[in-house]
Amino acid sequence: MRESRSIDASVFAEARSRGLDPVIARIVAGRITSDTPLDAVLEPQLQHIAPPSLLTDIDRASERLQQAVVQNERIGVLTDYDADGLTSHAVITESLLRFGVSIEQITHWIGHRLEDGYGISESLVDRLLESTPLPQLVISADCGSSDEVQIARLKTAGIDVIVTDHHRVSDQGPPMSAYAVVNPNRADCHYPDKAIAGCMVSWLVMSHVRQGLIDQQVIDIETPKLGDLLDYVALGTVADCVSLGSSETNRAIVTAGLSLIRRQKRPCWQVAASQLTKSSQDINAELLAFQLAPRLNARGRIGHSLRGYEYLVAESVAAATDAFLDLDADNKTRRAIEKEMVEQAKPLARRQHLHGGLVLCVVLENGHPGVQGIVASRLVEAEGRPAIVLTPGNEAETLTGSMRSIPGVDAKELLDIVNTKLPGVLLRYGGHTGACGMTVRKGALAELSRELQETYRTRCSDIGPKPQFLVDGELLPEQLSIAWIEKMEALGPFGRGFDQPLFVGVFQVVSIRPVGHDKTHLSLSLVVEGRQVQAIWFSALEPHQPPPVQSGDWIECVYSLSINTFRGQEVSLTIRHGELKQEGNMHV
Repeated sequence: MRESRSIDASVFAEARSRGLDPVIARIVAGRITSDTPLDAVLEPQLQHIAPPSLLTDIDRASERLQQAVVQNERIGVLTDYDADGLTSHAVITESLLRFGVSIEQITHWIGHRLEDGYGISESLVDRLLESTPLPQLVISADCGSSDEVQIARLKTAGIDVIVTDHHRVSDQGPPMSAYAVVNPNRADCHYPDKAIAGCMVSWLVMSHVRQGLIDQQVIDIETPKLGDLLDYVALGTVADCVSLGSSETNRAIVTAGLSLIRRQKRPCWQVAASQLTKSSQDINAELLAFQLAPRLNARGRIGHSLRGYEYLVAESVAAATDAFLDLDADNKTRRAIEKEMVEQAKPLARRQHLHGGLVLCVVLENGHPGVQGIVASRLVEAEGRPAIVLTPGNEAETLTGSMRSIPGVDAKELLDIVNTKLPGVLLRYGGHTGACGMTVRKGALAELSRELQETYRTRCSDIGPKPQFLVDGELLPEQLSIAWIEKMEALGPFGRGFDQPLFVGVFQVVSIRPVGHDKTHLSLSLVVEGRQVQAIWFSALEPHQPPPVQSGDWIECVYSLSINTFRGQEVSLTIRHGELKQEGNMHV
């Protein structure tokens, strides 16, 4: 269920030598190794970001985009439907407008998850080629690295395609028909940070274009740099779950972007703050990851993502509010669908795990394809194993699915090996280390599952199930304070690769109160050594079941810490897991 997080002794020693509190030093040493400079965590700086010129093909991409700007060409912006794609779309479009491209010269192409599938898909290209007038140049973001066939169709139609992306490039190399392919994960690319998100690649490309246009004297040297667009990049980076630990680039841009978002200069941030927080202090990476990004992604799961882009670039609070409310309604629908699918999937995954399954493959015949990835993530959380959730595909006798993996297991590499051994079983697939999508022949699913188990057993035999919780130890009662939490939060941003700290401790329950729309959450007052704190335990109550604890009981908790600003400032625990340690009938 839980394990103590292992730490890098040399990082711990350096952190202590620089005056960090022992627990703070342990938190850092549990998230980075000596390969990552400590300053990359403690003081991430934008000036340390590697220059765009190190990206292979960026000069070619930049020169073609400069030509399009100078010659007033029609430009199509084609991006993925998730938050990384939408923020990339905003970065590219806002940059083009800043460079003097008229809004009438820009067309927007965002695929529909259910109708088009991922990337530069056949149906998306069909619609683009049927449009009038055709764009003369298409720039993609967060997709395109594996779409040679469709890029070739665009090239045949006289359209140049610039791919900007961060996903794994196929073994055959980048698409040959593309005019340029800018992707740090190309085998021949020497850009030092391979962990940046698609929106950051787009930002680097557009920054390079800006400098080229200045050098050509096409735009004025006073044309603002693109630093003010890092708010979009921060959101896309956090949403795409790229590393915030080993990547100083990601930490720096998220830190800078959060600062911009807190200023609330864009209507979208003003609306997010008013709808999701009580105070601008509450705007952090966790809020972007777990509150805002799911709303952007929800539209892409059950509808068309263009509404998410419209929210990001809204020019008035009224327009941003209307868009946000649409996204929020979609998110509520998504959550209801997710809950039903998770309830169906969990017992199937549990059974597979108990029978020795190493990669869990669950088919939900009535499942919604737009929610596969979220459900797969829930199965990984519950079982600690890589999981694939599949639902019926659009084509007869096919299944589409999403895979989520665990630390140390490369999902894309597993599928690459299986595809080599069983050509034709995977009709389409793609993705990266932690997540992949796929289309499978229905009749070949059993064969695919067997080969996945065997490949995992051969390649990953030393990797056991992921523990549900990695904890950073216990805290002293005096550390349950505003001052100490502020020191801990100064280590942020927290996210993938630099997880929010979790602690374990035993508390006595003072009082409990069911809260929430369906009264399934518990609000608790807890006490330890005379210090009283407030806590929230989400989904603690099962329908028609008594509360798991009563006043006076002693409870062992795995919890995270934050500062609750709802009524001023107070310490707040969020209980991730709780177990009754000892029943109590004494007054507390």
